[in-house]
This record gives sequence, C-alpha cells and structure tokens, in this order.
Amino acid sequence: MLTTDPFDDDKLREECGIFGVTDAEGASAMVALGLHALQHRGQEAAGITSYDGHDFHTHRAMGHVAGNFDREEIIGGLIGRSAAGHVRYSTTGETSLRNVQPLYADLATGGFAIAHNGNISNAMTLRRDLVRRGSIFQSTSDTEVIIHLVATSGYRTLLDRLIDALKRVEGAYSLICLTTEGLIACRDPLGIRPLVMGKLGDSFIFASETVALDIVGAEFIRAVEPGELIVVRNGEVHSHKPFIPVAQRPCIFEHVYFSRPDSIVEGISVYSVRKAIGAELARENGVDVDYVIPVPDSGTPAAIGYAEAAGIPFELGIIRSHYVGRTFIQPGDGVRHLGVKLKHNANKNLVAGKKIVLIDDSIVRGTTSLKIVQMMREAGAAEVHMRIASPPTMNSCFYGVDTPERSKLLASRMDVEEMRKFIQADSLAFLSIDGLYRALGEDARNNGKPQYCDACFTGDYPTSLTDHEEAEAGDLIMLGERKLA
Repeated sequence: MLTTDPFDDDKLREECGIFGVTDAEGASAMVALGLHALQHRGQEAAGITSYDGHDFHTHRAMGHVAGNFDREEIIGGLIGRSAAGHVRYSTTGETSLRNVQPLYADLATGGFAIAHNGNISNAMTLRRDLVRRGSIFQSTSDTEVIIHLVATSGYRTLLDRLIDALKRVEGAYSLICLTTEGLIACRDPLGIRPLVMGKLGDSFIFASETVALDIVGAEFIRAVEPGELIVVRNGEVHSHKPFIPVAQRPCIFEHVYFSRPDSIVEGISVYSVRKAIGAELARENGVDVDYVIPVPDSGTPAAIGYAEAAGIPFELGIIRSHYVGRTFIQPGDGVRHLGVKLKHNANKNLVAGKKIVLIDDSIVRGTTSLKIVQMMREAGAAEVHMRIASPPTMNSCFYGVDTPERSKLLASRMDVEEMRKFIQADSLAFLSIDGLYRALGEDARNNGKPQYCDACFTGDYPTSLTDHEEAEAGDLIMLGERKLA
C-alpha cells in the first residue's frame, strides 16, 4: 500500500502498544482512550477484548482506533469491568485481521486473551515444534506461540503455565493478559519493551507509556520491573518475579523516537532526553549556519536542544500538514512524487538565501533525507547541512521494531561521507553512542555491560536470535509475509 507520507515510510516503526484495565466502569471505553494515546506505536490495526465475569467480548479491526472504536454500538458490545487492547504495526506475521490482537483462546483453565508488545526471536522454532506435536495455529503472529505454550504446559495453574511458557521464549515482550482469574501484566527479564502501571480510583491500569495514563486521568504508580509478573485479582495486586535476575537492557530507541515526548520512560522525561540529545549533538558536531530547522515532528525536541546549546535561532523551515490521509493516492496516479509536498512543505520565505542545519532523529534507508535536502535546495537555501540525533542505524532489530533487512540500511553499506553524497547535503554528522548515553544521564556506554539495548547501532544483541540464525543457515522456513531480516 502506498501512502502520502514518504517521510514516515522511511522511519523505524514500533510494533505495537498495549493498554489494560481492571475493575472499572466503562472499561472498554477507557481502553479505547488509552489506545488513542498510543496510536503512534501502531497504526495498522486495533483490537479490544473485555470480560464481564462470565464471557469475553472482542472487536478487532484494521485501521486506527478512531473510526473503529468511537462508535457506541462497538463500545456498547464490549461489556464488562475489565478490558485489554492493542494497536498494531506488524513486524512478524502477515497484515490481516486474524493477526490483530488481543488474541483469544479457550484454555483448560478458562478464557485467555493476550496483548503483546515486542517480538519473540525464537517464535518460528517453537511454532515448528508445536505444530509437530499437534497444535493448530489460527494466525501467523508470534504472539499465538505463547498461547499454545500456555495451553500445552504441564503445570496445573494458569499462572504457572504462563511462567512456564515465558521461560521458553527468547526476545522481547510486554504482555497484558485478560483471564477468568484476573488481569496479568508482565515484562521480559531484560525489560526491552516498556510497560507501566497506574491507578484510577479502585481501578488498576497497565500501558506501554505513561501518556496513556495521562489521557484517562490515572495516576502513574511505577514501571513494571524487568522480569516482573503482576496479577490483579479482586482489587488486590500480587507481584511475582519468577525469572533468574539479569542486568536490564531497555530499548534506547524509545528515547530517540518511539515514545511520545510527553511520556516518562524508565523514570526519565522523553522530551528532556531529546533536548539533551540535541545539545550533545551541537557540542559534538557544530556548524556555522543561520537557522536550526527540525524535520517535523520527531526532530523538534532535539532541534530545540541543538539551537539552545549552539546559540543559533530555532525556526520552522518545514511546515507539516496534519490533515492528509494516508491512502488516497493509488499506484499509477502519476503524482506519487508529489506526496512529500502534501504533508511537508518548505517555508520558502524563511530559508531562501540562508545557511541551515536540519535535525532529524535517524536515517534508515536515506530516501527521506534526500527528499528533505532537495526540498530545502529548491526553496533556495544557500547551504543545507544535516545532523542526526542518534548514531548510524547499522543493524536490524529483532525485538518488536519493523526495520528493513540490514542490506537496505544506508549506514550498513556506506560510511558517513558516502551517505552525505547520497543525500546531497553540504555536511552530515551523527550523534556518537557515548553522546547518546550522556543525554540519558550516563557518563558513557559501558561496553562490558551496556545499560540499554542499542543493537540497532552497535550490533550487540542482548539475547539469542535463534530464528534469524537458523534462517541464515537455511534450516528454517519463515511464515507470513513479513520475515525476520
């Protein structure tokens, strides 16, 4: 599917966002609001499952939360005081309704609905073994593997079955499970993907980001700890830590791009970090220009920090329209190249004859950066420099982020000077990995024991990558339209 936003087409995409609430009046409506705040984490599909004490009710749909869950007949059918929801952008599994979460199954222990943010890096290996043992899969999502592992576990209680299942998976996961025994929230032992806990009256809420708590008026309590499994039953909260403790490695790119700037991640304001990133970038890679210009919207906080540190005026040299649909230009229309101007346009009166530095959060394939530079030159800019608020993205992510295969990442096949020539900028520079860590309050990256998962920059993956390694060896056939890179 073509879109009218080639800027967003060349961004890394977070796989999904999750939100769950228990013991709340109008639980499904609250989940819909929470998912709306998390829409940036997944724009392909959305789903909500509710539980009324006797039955589970589910509605799943392709597209955004708005337009699907703003209709009274939909929310009215999702009855019950507990509910969980999910917004999706797939990294594994084909794009179809059968892969939209929450996924639901009737198990021996009762109904079980699961919403998952992350990616199981040995899902295909586990799936192959499960199929050989008689499991019948209804989707191509890696999340369904967890359901089958729970269903086939030899343990008696649902909680022990879930723990047993999670001990068999590799990779990253934050989960919200809606069951007949209560709501369960858990996070992988490394804490790669985020998950927070809040409270509104007597209701407990779990969400991918604090901003989702804000929108429903809930109080942020704390982050779910890496390796922690929380059960909320009859208004009581029980914390379990069944996994062997390991040093946590939360995703560093949550601070660079994925999370909304008004969220708090791992106790740190995302907006403050992005401003600090811009300041570090200015100190490391200053340039003599008239204006600092952000690539909207993700580059804006870093550009503010850059401008303040460098003492150079911050200006809006690219104006973004927020009212452009994503699909009204179809293949063959002959105006695909005009899509960039439908959503972003140069502020010609500002940039004409000026030396400018553009601030963006990352370069993936490089096609976006090339279009931006060309736009500024066509607007009459005298010089166009580019500064990137992260290190070069050289490696694919296997933990719930949709990245191209490594060979399609510009930084994996070009050095900085070659990249500069490709995007046709007067100069190009990236934030160093230590500069990124300094913006997060660290002295530098601890190369012996990294504080974050930064594999997209360093290639230092914190878990085994069983499926990827077997696929490279030709021993594993991958299922679904989207394959691990």
